[in-house]
Amino acid sequence: MTQIPASQRTANPLRRTKIVATLGPASDKPGVLEKLIGAGVDVVRLNFSHGTADDHRRRLQQVREIADRQGRTVAALGDLQGPKIRIARFRDNQVTLREGDRFLLDMALDTNDGDERRVGCDYKDLVKDVSAGDVLLLDDGRVILNVEQVTERHVLTTVAVGGRLSNNKGINKQGGGLSAAALTDKDRADLKTAIDIGVDYLAVSFPRSAEDMLEARELLGDAGKHIGLVAKVERAEAVAEDETLDNIIRASEAVMVARGDLGVEIGDAALIGVQKRMIKRARQLNRAVITATQMLETMITAPLPTRAEVFDVANAVLDGTDAVMLSAETAAGDYPVEAVEAMKRLCIGAERERSAQESGHRMHQEFTRIDETISLSAMYAANHLEGVTAIACMTQTGYTALIASRIRSGLPIVGLAHDPVAQRRMALYRGVISVLFVPGEKEGDRELNQRALDTLKARAIVKAGDQVILIRGDLMQSHGGTNTLKILEVV
Repeated sequence: MTQIPASQRTANPLRRTKIVATLGPASDKPGVLEKLIGAGVDVVRLNFSHGTADDHRRRLQQVREIADRQGRTVAALGDLQGPKIRIARFRDNQVTLREGDRFLLDMALDTNDGDERRVGCDYKDLVKDVSAGDVLLLDDGRVILNVEQVTERHVLTTVAVGGRLSNNKGINKQGGGLSAAALTDKDRADLKTAIDIGVDYLAVSFPRSAEDMLEARELLGDAGKHIGLVAKVERAEAVAEDETLDNIIRASEAVMVARGDLGVEIGDAALIGVQKRMIKRARQLNRAVITATQMLETMITAPLPTRAEVFDVANAVLDGTDAVMLSAETAAGDYPVEAVEAMKRLCIGAERERSAQESGHRMHQEFTRIDETISLSAMYAANHLEGVTAIACMTQTGYTALIASRIRSGLPIVGLAHDPVAQRRMALYRGVISVLFVPGEKEGDRELNQRALDTLKARAIVKAGDQVILIRGDLMQSHGGTNTLKILEVV
């Protein structure tokens, strides 16, 4: 088990866990976006379920301008809507269903003609995906329907758990099994928008298998080859088998524990174990992981989180998540800046715990790549060698910084990126400070190493007398070329 010397553990208050904030009407208010980025947002989420292409383009342009002005590195995550598996609308916008009532999902009913007895459905293939005995969960499980009979156009149900039901609420099938494709026509159009405006990551909603992620990658093509894919794990099928989940993770640059729909499909009791397993497997497979959904939900309308939310965030941090995500809290809430400040405070508090700085990652595995061997060796050396205060990775793609960040540590990892794309991609990685650092064509090794140390010193990451572990390649512009580890003293 890696143990950082006590003097190093307390020396640097760096927040390692990254914060993803969703943009929306709340962040559009004058001055709010500037404050959000200043408060510590590392990744902005552009939710393609809402807004137009021009809205997303405008918001991302503002983010880039503000980040440049503040000297921050902020990545952009475009989030595809995915298949709309929803009921249609009611004449009076909402109804109240009571336990024991019969309720009909009518595939042929007019979109706006629902009432207490029936409602239309956007997903016409629902009649093919369900059968008598299935359980349907509406509005994130607040209303539960037992399927009694299925015909060519009707799903006849009995209300098991009643309550208020309003327009366009989502439908989930307990245990999964809805066959809607992960990528819709709208997603394909939004994917082109994502490429056009220059997002750094693209989230694919409701993937059932690695094939859905591979399809998205094919659609990105050469124009989007620098965009990292994020698998939003929301379906029961995605986590039913270890092999399926592992393949989804391997087919992506990052995964998101999307706890809303996933929790509805697999049940709350199973969700916490799945979350912990996903975080662990993503890290073991050298992928980034985002924990999302209702992390500070009460801060939509309240200035402080609940104790339960405090523990929720802390548990994800202690499990090793790369990032925690805010959704409506920053997109539509009354306290967007306070939510980011609270998230930052909670992350730092959890990271002070000793278990957040210890690692046994791949201790008993053989390494197959030289760049991975160098990166992991650097982290173990840094965590054990007294006097080392930072790890610096010269990197073309950000991969060596990603690998290094799989090792828990209290020390900063500085990704010295050779281009802005890699610089922004590294903004998602736990514990990584990403800096643009372009090698000069005629710059020698000694000069390059010294400039790297000067860069860290100028940013107050290190000071004279500190030691820095620097990893780099002999050929600076080659992917996978990292083959050198040096221990340098700052003068």
